Amino acid sequence: MRIAILSDTHGLLRPEVKTLLADADFILHAGDVGKPEIHDELSSIAPMYAVRGNVDRDPWFYRHTPKTHAIKLGEVWFYLLHNLEELDLKPEEGGFDVIISGHTHIPKAEKRGGVLFLNPGSIGPKRFNLPISMAWLTIEGKKIQHKFVVF
Repeated sequence: MRIAILSDTHGLLRPEVKTLLADADFILHAGDVGKPEIHDELSSIAPMYAVRGNVDRDPWFYRHTPKTHAIKLGEVWFYLLHNLEELDLKPEEGGFDVIISGHTHIPKAEKRGGVLFLNPGSIGPKRFNLPISMAWLTIEGKKIQHKFVVF
């Protein structure tokens, strides 16, 4: 299973990202989608689960997008939120395998207590000297591999 991990599109869906997403079985978006139209467009490419970020202030997001989301894909449990500093649970005690967050625009992956913490970075407008990036997760049973894509 291939899962595209996005965050911080801020209303911009780059054509090269859209092309890559055609290979996704699922899309997980860690917030700051920016516009309901981007949410709809991503959802038309592959089944998508997204959370609300701090720039998702349009009332549409409050009706259709949760602040956090727990989901199981295959044998792997995910917990999505926008800002990792707002994590209000102990992932290993909750049975989560992967915590996905955004907000910082900095791609980062680290294992803590057997849990993968993944921030794909930002795929939206360029910010400071930070890269434009996303991530892929490949899942086979409980085996999880991640790979960053930098544009």
